[in-house]
Amino acid sequence: MSRRTGLLAALALLGVTAMWGSTFFLIRDLLERVPTLDFLAVRFAIASVALLLVAPRAVARLSPASRRSAVVLGLLYGVAQILQTAGLAHTPATVSGFITGMYVVLTPVFAAVLLRSRITAMTWGAVVLATSGLAVLTLNGLSIGYGEAITLVAAMLYALHIVGLGAWSTPHEALGMSIVQIVVITLVCLAATAPDGIVLPDTPGDWLSVVYMALFAGALGLVGQTWAQAHLAPTRSAIIMSMEPVFAAFFAVLLGGESFTLRMVCGGLMVLAAMLVVELAPRRKVEAEVQHLTV
Repeated sequence: MSRRTGLLAALALLGVTAMWGSTFFLIRDLLERVPTLDFLAVRFAIASVALLLVAPRAVARLSPASRRSAVVLGLLYGVAQILQTAGLAHTPATVSGFITGMYVVLTPVFAAVLLRSRITAMTWGAVVLATSGLAVLTLNGLSIGYGEAITLVAAMLYALHIVGLGAWSTPHEALGMSIVQIVVITLVCLAATAPDGIVLPDTPGDWLSVVYMALFAGALGLVGQTWAQAHLAPTRSAIIMSMEPVFAAFFAVLLGGESFTLRMVCGGLMVLAAMLVVELAPRRKVEAEVQHLTV
């Protein structure tokens, strides 16, 4: 891989991260009127239709192994989306963004566990620091709130998705794998919400938000991530995506009317510091082995 390709992949992933960060306050506002599962089903259904119309033959060109990998990745991402979005209904956008960003710390940990590799002391230090930051952000007494807890589980699933995507995606199959993933996500959400009927947005503003999140943060975002991770190691990808909580906080304050508290600033800085510590940890062996991970 050339340095230019690596730079383009990093910039593409950074752009995708900015789009993801811009959705936190939009989702929180929308969920006041549309149930979580209904929103996700509509969002990813629109994304699926759009990608199938743009590239109807991309899925047919996938190998059987790539299709199976994409299905697994879609299941991981779909469940993570449900948990993250449900958590956002009970958690401020800034806090949700920071907790979700913990996948940056969890990615090298899961990579090491899956590959039975030794976890460095520096990585363990980052985990402790991130956990402490999460405690500052979310703990009420000795308990963690419901919204924060399920958002943390979503972060774990996102970390597994990043590890798998880095191991299984290839540049020429990025579009096809993205389509399979989004279709699987749609089916997961529809299966969960269809028995009770689907509530649709009922205002032009809500529809505009859903379409933006479907086409840009959804379809384009997943295609961009899949292509970029075909060129970038999983932990490097996760470090780039650590900008998501920063973008989430920026958009929430700028457009969502939220304000920072001292506790939020301190906890957020601790989580961000943990993400940066992971980048300094020696992990060449882990990254090399992750590339050979198979289903």
